[in-house]
Amino acid sequence: MKYYIVRVCALIAAVLLMQTLFYKFSAATESVYIFSQLGLEPYGRIGIGIVELITAILLLFRKTFLYGAVLGIFIMSGAIFSHVFVIGIEVLDDHGLLFVLALIVFVTCAIVLFIEKDQLFYLIKNKRNLIQKNH
Repeated sequence: MKYYIVRVCALIAAVLLMQTLFYKFSAATESVYIFSQLGLEPYGRIGIGIVELITAILLLFRKTFLYGAVLGIFIMSGAIFSHVFVIGIEVLDDHGLLFVLALIVFVTCAIVLFIEKDQLFYLIKNKRNLIQKNH
């Protein structure tokens, strides 16, 4: 059951991330407005779009979904922070839809990390040991 919850959450996050890529890469009005408000237009919009694409791809595969979930948490933390402190919850009369989508991706990635925390800690421990051996 745990496996299916993780896979569904990772899939939801990946699909939502991929769905918004069209708007970022096509310079849709909402995306240009958001990134202009953040002072990151156009390079931030395109760069974050590329990182979101990589994140979505990582979330799709069993061997890399943990990396995708970690990236998803970081990216969506920035998006949520930007909504709350800079651009507002509602953007161009979207009734808070983009904010809610960011929350959904954040929560689904957090669920993946929480359920798979033992595997995450194992990865961190092994990376740390590998780094210590090389120094």
